Amino acid sequence: MAGRRKFLMGSAALLAAPIVARAQGASVLKFVPAADLSVLDPVWTTSYQTRDHGFLVFDTLYGLDSAFRPSPQMAAGAVTEDAGKTWRITLRDGLSFHDGSKVLARDAAASVRRWGARDGFGQALLAACDEIGAPDDKTILFRLKAPFPLLPDALAKTPPSMCPIMPERLALTDPFKQVTEMVGSGPYRYKTDERVAGALVVYERNQAYQPRTDGVADGTAGPKIAHFDRIEWRIIPDSATAAAALQRGEIDWWLTPDADLLPVLRKHTNVIVENTVPTGFIATMRFNHLIPPFNNPAIRRAMFGAVTQSDYMIGMVGTDPANWRDNVGYFCPATALANDAGMAALTSPRDPAKVKRALAEAGYGGEPVVVLTPTDIASARALAEITADTIRKLGVNVEAATMEWASLVQRRVKMDPVGQGGWNIFHTSWAALDMVNPAGHVFLRGNARSAAPGWPSSPRIEALRDEWFTAPDEAAQQTIARALQLQAFQDVPYIPLGQYFVPTAYQASLSGIIHGNPVFWNVRRR
Repeated sequence: MAGRRKFLMGSAALLAAPIVARAQGASVLKFVPAADLSVLDPVWTTSYQTRDHGFLVFDTLYGLDSAFRPSPQMAAGAVTEDAGKTWRITLRDGLSFHDGSKVLARDAAASVRRWGARDGFGQALLAACDEIGAPDDKTILFRLKAPFPLLPDALAKTPPSMCPIMPERLALTDPFKQVTEMVGSGPYRYKTDERVAGALVVYERNQAYQPRTDGVADGTAGPKIAHFDRIEWRIIPDSATAAAALQRGEIDWWLTPDADLLPVLRKHTNVIVENTVPTGFIATMRFNHLIPPFNNPAIRRAMFGAVTQSDYMIGMVGTDPANWRDNVGYFCPATALANDAGMAALTSPRDPAKVKRALAEAGYGGEPVVVLTPTDIASARALAEITADTIRKLGVNVEAATMEWASLVQRRVKMDPVGQGGWNIFHTSWAALDMVNPAGHVFLRGNARSAAPGWPSSPRIEALRDEWFTAPDEAAQQTIARALQLQAFQDVPYIPLGQYFVPTAYQASLSGIIHGNPVFWNVRRR
């Protein structure tokens, strides 16, 4: 307890005073993310904190607007040849990296190849390519086996990861090893010398950045104009401390305030509470498919009967049904691919005794089930605790492994048995837009050890996903989506736990906050 008080006192001190002398007098935006930044490389992880960091430091060839249309960002434009089997993307003038070197086409080509080795959409693009090269300093060449009209969409992709353009020397790093040297060409520089783990992340305006001069800032498309000299991420795990700091004007923007604090924040005349992500988020239960007991698909399927989505949603965001939705399947509700195939597994009457029998019949033998439980994100902690309590009552031998989210992100990549630091279940939430279609749906994959942590293997899911990319029209895509959902209920790459809506809170003196995932250009103080 004394350690906790000491930490909070340290957080208050960070809020009250500038970190370094040169910050005095500078225009500073103080932002509280949902959790600390544990990984710097946006290719290596799907963590949203890393993605948001990535958009500060790195730029992308294409941006994505709020209507999900790709538009050139670092690219000046593109031409296609050979009936769509050849693409030539030209870089716009004035692009330079933070180390002063000029951005060249070979940097971009190497960056696309590295990103494509890890990202789901990128993997589909690489599979369609015979070559990604740079015939000259300004031109990125894509030679395709067959037309791939979604190529700009892939390069513009934001959920849940982005295609960061970095110098070739960094982009040649093994995609499965982290890049730790942060050299991008984006509107802000990462300040390694000011990083305080668990407390502070700092970015400084890139004075050499030349934003686009056409269009308007919309999503990750259009001009990226940095109005602040510094962006400071203040890591404040305690919600009451963050709420008080926002009300006192000591921080400018709190990304994900707790639901029970929203009424207080809404009453404050200098605070705006706004839902900037109208499609919300979808909570998930992810299994480790490599080790017992969830390497057994019958045991995974039995777990559907243990899930009551409304329990999870109430535990996360409260009883007001305006803040959540249950009966959620494997695609974002109210979008083109959402469907009811197989939904009885989640919507039929709940019967704990039946679930207990199903677990026994499937072969569950009392093995320990390690549930990773974050301590610093209240919503994710609620998910883990509900699961642990529910399955413990079913006779499952539950071990709750508690840790901060940053540590959880590191531990969930372990493929070891639980006795060697492995795990069985973790929970996370995705922006629902990440689940609109198979291209960006990271958890709806079955590519085994190449998949995101959990590593499900399902050749049928992979085959259906490939079919979706080549579907001739929306009707065909919808048919494939139904088949994908039915297969997911069989193979259980994860269990959807419901959709919820989380507003953000910021000082009324701010304007220009772009709807969607948090970006820091276009934001200014009135």
